[in-house]
Amino acid sequence: MKNYQFNYYFKGNPNQPVMLFLHGFLGSCRDFDEAIVFLSKNFYCLSVDLPGHGKTQVLGGKEYYTIPKIAEGLINLLNELKIHQCLLVGYSMGGRIALYLTLHFPDRFCQVILESTSPGLKTEIERQERLKKDEQLAQELETIGLDLFLEKWYNNILFGSLKNHPNFQKVLAKRLNNDPLELAKSIRYCSLGLQASLWEKLKTNNIPVLLLVGELDQKFVAINQQMASLSPSITLEIIPHCGHNIHVENINKFVQIIGEWFIPNPV
Repeated sequence: MKNYQFNYYFKGNPNQPVMLFLHGFLGSCRDFDEAIVFLSKNFYCLSVDLPGHGKTQVLGGKEYYTIPKIAEGLINLLNELKIHQCLLVGYSMGGRIALYLTLHFPDRFCQVILESTSPGLKTEIERQERLKKDEQLAQELETIGLDLFLEKWYNNILFGSLKNHPNFQKVLAKRLNNDPLELAKSIRYCSLGLQASLWEKLKTNNIPVLLLVGELDQKFVAINQQMASLSPSITLEIIPHCGHNIHVENINKFVQIIGEWFIPNPV
């Protein structure tokens, strides 16, 4: 039985390399629209609504909101679409899923870009603390509604530079297309607190991975510097004047980096 009914769209030339995009929490397959307009000239872009988001339907139980099950579902989707190998771009939560895919299904991805991504928490104490925080956020989504939740969410210092960006209201409008009850399941079961740490497994990675992080996002700068030190196949690029959401805050730089990173090593 199928456990997911994925919503997705393609844009570009089917004869070009496939590039799979995975959005962050609160996002949808439309989050990379602006980037895909430019990239679709040289790539066949595939953008997917992740479980708990957009129009993707989860047909199984709560375990199908977890990263291992989502990863299996995405591999099954690639199989259905007859895509044996592709390029991979993931942002934040989507980056965590992309990293899991890279390390557990390495033959399916030839090059990977991870934007503002973490490989997980290193200690059980950290994971338990995060689980409590995410459970509280899930309960807020179930009770206070999406408008108020978004207002509180974007008051986080992580999104300070995004909030001041001229496109912030457009981002906010897209977020309102999600179902708060589905988002609650996502943050509860796709929590960083439930994710097994991938720090050790990173050392075994042989796939070319580019880490992107905004210089204003100091927490993730530190995390990504540690990640880059673990494997010679991992490259780190710190983007000036950007926070957590590089693909909104500096779309031109984001597109330029993707084009330059992927084109020299086509599928």
